[in-house]
Amino acid sequence: MDVILRAAFIFFFVWLILRGMGKRELAQLNPFELVLLIVMGDLIQQAVTLEDHSVVGAMAIISTLALLTLATSWISLRSGWFARLFEGEPAPVWKDGAPVERTMRQERIRFEELEAEARKQGIARLEDVLVATLEDDGTISFLRIERDEDEDDEPRGNEPNRPAA
Repeated sequence: MDVILRAAFIFFFVWLILRGMGKRELAQLNPFELVLLIVMGDLIQQAVTLEDHSVVGAMAIISTLALLTLATSWISLRSGWFARLFEGEPAPVWKDGAPVERTMRQERIRFEELEAEARKQGIARLEDVLVATLEDDGTISFLRIERDEDEDDEPRGNEPNRPAA
Protein backbone atom coordinates (compact mmCIF):
# COMPACT_ATOMS: atom_id res chain seq x y z
CA MET A 1 0.00 0.00 0.00
CA ASP A 2 2.90 2.32 0.76
CA VAL A 3 4.20 1.93 -2.80
CA ILE A 4 0.81 2.92 -4.23
CA LEU A 5 0.64 6.09 -2.12
CA ARG A 6 4.18 7.07 -3.09
CA ALA A 7 3.38 6.48 -6.77
CA ALA A 8 0.24 8.64 -6.53
CA PHE A 9 2.14 11.42 -4.75
CA ILE A 10 4.90 11.36 -7.39
CA PHE A 11 2.29 11.37 -10.19
CA PHE A 12 0.81 14.66 -8.97
CA PHE A 13 4.23 16.11 -8.12
CA VAL A 14 5.51 15.46 -11.66
CA TRP A 15 2.30 16.95 -13.08
CA LEU A 16 2.86 20.09 -11.00
CA ILE A 17 6.48 20.41 -12.11
CA LEU A 18 5.65 19.90 -15.79
CA ARG A 19 2.80 22.43 -15.64
CA GLY A 20 5.19 24.90 -14.03
CA MET A 21 7.69 24.46 -16.84
CA GLY A 22 5.23 25.83 -19.36
CA LYS A 23 3.78 24.63 -22.63
CA ARG A 24 6.51 25.94 -24.90
CA GLU A 25 9.30 24.52 -22.78
CA LEU A 26 7.92 21.02 -23.12
CA ALA A 27 7.25 21.41 -26.84
CA GLN A 28 10.86 22.25 -27.61
CA LEU A 29 13.18 20.41 -25.25
CA ASN A 30 16.88 20.76 -25.96
CA PRO A 31 19.18 17.73 -25.51
CA PHE A 32 20.24 18.75 -21.98
CA GLU A 33 16.61 19.09 -20.84
CA LEU A 34 15.80 15.70 -22.36
CA VAL A 35 18.64 14.13 -20.36
CA LEU A 36 17.35 15.83 -17.22
CA LEU A 37 13.90 14.32 -17.80
CA ILE A 38 15.46 10.88 -18.16
CA VAL A 39 17.44 11.40 -14.95
CA MET A 40 14.25 12.56 -13.25
CA GLY A 41 12.64 9.29 -14.29
CA ASP A 42 15.37 7.32 -12.59
CA LEU A 43 15.14 9.46 -9.45
CA ILE A 44 11.38 9.04 -9.39
CA GLN A 45 11.76 5.28 -9.68
CA GLN A 46 14.14 5.25 -6.72
CA ALA A 47 11.83 7.44 -4.62
CA VAL A 48 8.76 5.33 -5.36
CA THR A 49 10.24 1.87 -5.01
CA LEU A 50 12.70 2.53 -2.17
CA GLU A 51 14.10 -0.96 -1.62
CA ASP A 52 11.16 -2.82 -3.13
CA HIS A 53 12.48 -4.55 -6.25
CA SER A 54 9.70 -7.11 -6.44
CA VAL A 55 7.60 -7.81 -9.51
CA VAL A 56 4.43 -7.22 -7.50
CA GLY A 57 5.73 -3.82 -6.36
CA ALA A 58 6.54 -2.84 -9.96
CA MET A 59 3.10 -3.99 -11.09
CA ALA A 60 1.45 -1.95 -8.32
CA ILE A 61 3.38 1.19 -9.33
CA ILE A 62 2.63 0.79 -13.04
CA SER A 63 -1.03 0.07 -12.32
CA THR A 64 -1.30 3.12 -10.05
CA LEU A 65 0.24 5.43 -12.66
CA ALA A 66 -1.93 3.95 -15.43
CA LEU A 67 -5.12 4.25 -13.38
CA LEU A 68 -4.32 7.84 -12.41
CA THR A 69 -3.65 8.69 -16.05
CA LEU A 70 -6.95 7.12 -17.11
CA ALA A 71 -8.80 8.82 -14.24
CA THR A 72 -7.47 12.28 -15.09
CA SER A 73 -8.30 11.72 -18.76
CA TRP A 74 -11.85 10.58 -17.90
CA ILE A 75 -12.44 13.50 -15.52
CA SER A 76 -11.00 15.96 -18.07
CA LEU A 77 -13.44 14.65 -20.66
CA ARG A 78 -16.40 15.31 -18.36
CA SER A 79 -15.29 18.50 -16.63
CA GLY A 80 -14.16 21.57 -18.52
CA TRP A 81 -12.83 23.10 -15.31
CA PHE A 82 -10.67 20.05 -14.57
CA ALA A 83 -9.47 19.85 -18.19
CA ARG A 84 -8.30 23.49 -18.05
CA LEU A 85 -6.63 22.87 -14.70
CA PHE A 86 -4.94 19.62 -15.64
CA GLU A 87 -4.21 20.06 -19.36
CA GLY A 88 -4.16 23.83 -19.78
CA GLU A 89 -5.96 25.84 -22.41
CA PRO A 90 -5.03 27.69 -25.59
CA ALA A 91 -3.88 31.28 -25.14
CA PRO A 92 -3.57 34.03 -27.78
CA VAL A 93 -0.03 35.34 -28.30
CA TRP A 94 -0.83 37.61 -31.28
CA LYS A 95 -4.11 39.40 -31.82
CA ASP A 96 -5.30 42.34 -33.90
CA GLY A 97 -1.87 43.03 -35.37
CA ALA A 98 0.06 43.09 -32.09
CA PRO A 99 1.64 40.66 -29.64
CA VAL A 100 -0.33 39.81 -26.51
CA GLU A 101 2.43 40.82 -24.10
CA ARG A 102 0.85 39.31 -21.00
CA THR A 103 0.55 35.83 -22.51
CA MET A 104 4.00 36.00 -24.08
CA ARG A 105 5.52 37.00 -20.75
CA GLN A 106 3.63 34.30 -18.80
CA GLU A 107 4.59 31.58 -21.28
CA ARG A 108 8.15 32.92 -21.71
CA ILE A 109 7.87 33.33 -25.48
CA ARG A 110 10.18 35.84 -27.16
CA PHE A 111 8.96 37.83 -30.14
CA GLU A 112 11.72 36.23 -32.24
CA GLU A 113 10.34 32.77 -31.40
CA LEU A 114 6.90 33.84 -32.57
CA GLU A 115 8.37 35.11 -35.85
CA ALA A 116 10.32 31.87 -36.31
CA GLU A 117 7.18 29.76 -35.79
CA ALA A 118 5.33 31.88 -38.33
CA ARG A 119 8.12 31.39 -40.88
CA LYS A 120 8.02 27.61 -40.29
CA GLN A 121 4.35 27.71 -41.29
CA GLY A 122 5.03 29.74 -44.43
CA ILE A 123 4.06 33.15 -43.04
CA ALA A 124 6.58 35.82 -44.02
CA ARG A 125 5.15 38.68 -41.96
CA LEU A 126 3.23 38.69 -38.69
CA GLU A 127 1.17 41.54 -40.15
CA ASP A 128 -0.51 38.82 -42.24
CA VAL A 129 -1.71 37.09 -39.07
CA LEU A 130 -5.13 37.73 -37.58
CA VAL A 131 -4.49 35.67 -34.46
CA ALA A 132 -1.76 33.33 -33.23
CA THR A 133 -2.59 30.90 -30.44
CA LEU A 134 -0.33 28.94 -28.12
CA GLU A 135 -2.11 25.60 -28.03
CA ASP A 136 -2.23 23.44 -24.92
CA ASP A 137 0.36 21.07 -26.46
CA GLY A 138 2.91 23.90 -26.83
CA THR A 139 2.56 24.46 -30.57
CA ILE A 140 1.56 27.81 -32.05
CA SER A 141 -1.23 27.95 -34.61
CA PHE A 142 -1.76 30.92 -36.90
CA LEU A 143 -4.91 32.21 -38.59
CA ARG A 144 -4.07 34.43 -41.52
CA ILE A 145 -5.91 37.53 -42.65
CA GLU A 146 -7.76 36.67 -45.82
CA ARG A 147 -6.93 39.04 -48.64
CA ASP A 148 -8.38 39.53 -52.11
CA GLU A 149 -6.01 38.35 -54.83
CA ASP A 150 -5.95 41.75 -56.54
CA GLU A 151 -5.50 43.70 -53.30
CA ASP A 152 -2.19 42.87 -51.64
CA ASP A 153 -2.47 45.16 -48.63
CA GLU A 154 -6.19 45.37 -47.97
CA PRO A 155 -7.83 42.74 -45.74
CA ARG A 156 -10.99 41.18 -47.09
CA GLY A 157 -14.07 42.35 -45.21
CA ASN A 158 -17.44 40.74 -44.71
CA GLU A 159 -19.08 42.99 -47.28
CA PRO A 160 -21.12 41.31 -50.03
CA ASN A 161 -19.77 41.43 -53.59
CA ARG A 162 -21.15 44.40 -55.46
CA PRO A 163 -21.37 44.61 -59.23
CA ALA A 164 -19.05 47.12 -60.88
CA ALA A 165 -20.77 50.38 -61.84
